[in-house]
Amino acid sequence: MDTKRPLKKKKPLAAEAVDTLEDGAGLAASNSLARTLGILNLFTPAAPLWSTEAIIQSHGMSRSSGYRYIKALADVGLISPVSNGYYILGPRIVELDRQIRQCDPLYIAGGPVMKELVEETRQSALLCALFSGSVLCVRERLTDDSPANLFTRGQTRPLFQGAASKIVLPYLRPHQLRSLYAKHAPTIAAAGLGSDWSSFRATLAKIRTAGYIMTIGEFNPGVIGISAPVFNSEGHILGSIGIAGAESHITRAEKDRCVTAVIRAGQQISDRIGAISVGINRTARAVG
Repeated sequence: MDTKRPLKKKKPLAAEAVDTLEDGAGLAASNSLARTLGILNLFTPAAPLWSTEAIIQSHGMSRSSGYRYIKALADVGLISPVSNGYYILGPRIVELDRQIRQCDPLYIAGGPVMKELVEETRQSALLCALFSGSVLCVRERLTDDSPANLFTRGQTRPLFQGAASKIVLPYLRPHQLRSLYAKHAPTIAAAGLGSDWSSFRATLAKIRTAGYIMTIGEFNPGVIGISAPVFNSEGHILGSIGIAGAESHITRAEKDRCVTAVIRAGQQISDRIGAISVGINRTARAVG
């Protein structure tokens, strides 16, 4: 018997055109937002001042787009104009920073624990968050004799160097680690984390079993760092808590005591995050 399949209804051409236009508009808007916010990355301690022309040239954009992006950032206070067509970072960033200090679960959970950690170890304490391919220091509590150029709030460090970063790696998901290894195998080997995929995994397994990592002089000569992981209420890695100080001021017995204190601090901060994060649990970050 001859059977005919029902014809699938097609959208009218006009409707298909509208969908295509909407998709294109959405993509354009997303790209435009990314380019606008990308301008903020230009402003660094080494280059805090940028002219309109330099901003436009650095992003390879048209003059009309450049002026539009710059105006959008200035209108909301993310950048501020100064003399002769130059810009600096704006006051809105300071306002947002204040809000983070008042609202961020990781920042809030770390405060009391860091105070106790400094008092117990007599070393500076650093609280860090996983931030794409790096860790970001979100809170610090420094001692009077803290080593110069110590990691401080707002600074980032690479993911494969230093205790605050390396302790995060063992707790990443398998697909994240595979992606990282595929992109950064030479850097991972140079950091002493493994010359191949098998040795990389074995190194991370040892760190995970220990529950902490200790490094010496990876950023500043003679500075020792001890860090432990910090998790959200679902057990996903958020970052690390640790101490840093002059190795010459810490005896072997004190190192052991500091390790115990740092591991306990990581557990306490993780517990506090779980307790205060109802409805606003901080999620683990993707790794670039």
